[in-house]
Parts: sequence; structure tokens; C-alpha cells
Amino acid sequence: MRDDKNKDYMAKHKVHYEFPMHCLSEILYEYLATAEGLSEWFADEVVEKGDDFYFSWGGGPAEKATLIRYKPEGFVRFRWEEDEGTKNFFEMTIVIDDITEDLSLNITDFCEEGDEEENAMYWENLIENLRIKLGAA
Repeated sequence: MRDDKNKDYMAKHKVHYEFPMHCLSEILYEYLATAEGLSEWFADEVVEKGDDFYFSWGGGPAEKATLIRYKPEGFVRFRWEEDEGTKNFFEMTIVIDDITEDLSLNITDFCEEGDEEENAMYWENLIENLRIKLGAA
């Protein structure tokens, strides 16, 4: 196990994932950008207050993320409260291929060195839940 006690802050680095989705972009965006949609697959409970979203799992304390950028039917970018003052964020982007018109959901996230595999599995499980809710599994 690494000794991280001497470090006040572990620098996170950017990771990307791409998930093919079989659904309409308008419907998918509602699952990414609204408390109601996010509570279907991302967290057990989501409360939206302006640009602040409060996510909770299993009845635990809510974690705050702020919606810092968005484009309707395009993308949403959130920053967790713990990442305020950094360039870290997580973003969910809807991408439609110009030629095939295939739709994919691209994820940009930040994780600590050594956590890449765990982070990838976390997102794979979330997206599987989303596909089930969308009937696109």
C-alpha cells in the first residue's frame, strides 16, 4: 500500500471512456442533465438546486457537484465539491457519428494514479445501469 499521508493532495489525471448507446440524443440528455434522470442510474437520490446537484447513495450523506458547463443535447460538465479550485471535472458528452449516425456517450473524468481500472469499472457499471433504464442494453 502506498504511503500518501505526507501528501495533502494527490494530483488526479484525465481519463476518457466511450460507450456506444442505442437511443435518441434528446432522451439520453434528459438522463444526464436532470435530477430526475440522474437518479434513475447515477445515484440513488439526486436533488437539484440551481446549478448545484446533491447526489446520495444508500442513504448516506449527499455529495455536491456543480454543473459548470452544458450544451443542450450535447454535454454536461460537473465539478465535485472536493475538486473546487482544481481543473478536475466529470463530463458526459453525446457524440453522433457524421456518417453512420451511431450515437455514443463519451465520459471524461479525473482519477488518481493507480485507480484507473477501478474508475473504468465504476463507469462501465453506471453506463450499464443507464442502458437498462433506456431499454438500450
